[in-house]
Amino acid sequence: MRDCVRRQVLGQIHAFCLMGNHFHLVAETPQANLVAGMKWLLGTYTSRFNRRHQLFGHLFAGRYKSLIIDERGGDYLRTACDYVHLNPVRAGLIPPDQPLSSYAWSSFLLYLWPAKRPPWLRVDRLLGTHGIQSDTAEDRIHFQERMEQRRSEGQAPGQWDAFRRGWRLSAADFAQRLSERLGRRGRKNEQARERNETDEHRAERLVKEWMKSAGWTEAEWSARAKGDVRKAQLALLLRKETPMTRAWIAKRLAMGSASYVSHLTRGISPHDPP
Repeated sequence: MRDCVRRQVLGQIHAFCLMGNHFHLVAETPQANLVAGMKWLLGTYTSRFNRRHQLFGHLFAGRYKSLIIDERGGDYLRTACDYVHLNPVRAGLIPPDQPLSSYAWSSFLLYLWPAKRPPWLRVDRLLGTHGIQSDTAEDRIHFQERMEQRRSEGQAPGQWDAFRRGWRLSAADFAQRLSERLGRRGRKNEQARERNETDEHRAERLVKEWMKSAGWTEAEWSARAKGDVRKAQLALLLRKETPMTRAWIAKRLAMGSASYVSHLTRGISPHDPP
């Protein structure tokens, strides 16, 4: 599991716990790529596990369930991470006389053991929610003591119902805030699409004006070598006059790859075609 997460397809990992037929993961996805990330993670880990142990078929029990965590206030992140780190206790995998850190397949041990901590595990956010502002040996002992205290307090009836039946762990106004954010994002996306369409129209106009001045047709343009100096000149003009990417320019001007466009446009100046 740790080898798979190393790819960081899920952004930042705050906590994890690997169990017998499932796992728990607290992940922050700045790029909103949870679906793609989980598809890669589950498929890759299952494939590697089966190959290593000469097995086949499904490894985990059913499709994953996701729970949205409110980003405002640390209580929700702390509750989620504590739920994950205490999961071996609820499952009876840690004897009462052994510490929580004795379970090797949890990020809790890595919080206490920085020398073995992978770079993709972020610890400062959770430590901060426990009132711990640094990552010293003394602070890690304090964190361990707090978690052992939570363990000894046991489980109150209905304490974890939000994880089992809900779709979010949040304040009462979270749904309204989420709706407003999605609305603003939708308007911004629409404005971005309109702007991109305008930019592309301008780029197309420059291409057509250039070909018309040179007396070339689309077929003649495509038939010319991708390294033709006049293609390079037009590519440079498009780079200077429009925000179009090198990939778009390479495809539109039949110049191969984006890196080739970058190579050809070094050291030349755009000018009108003959």
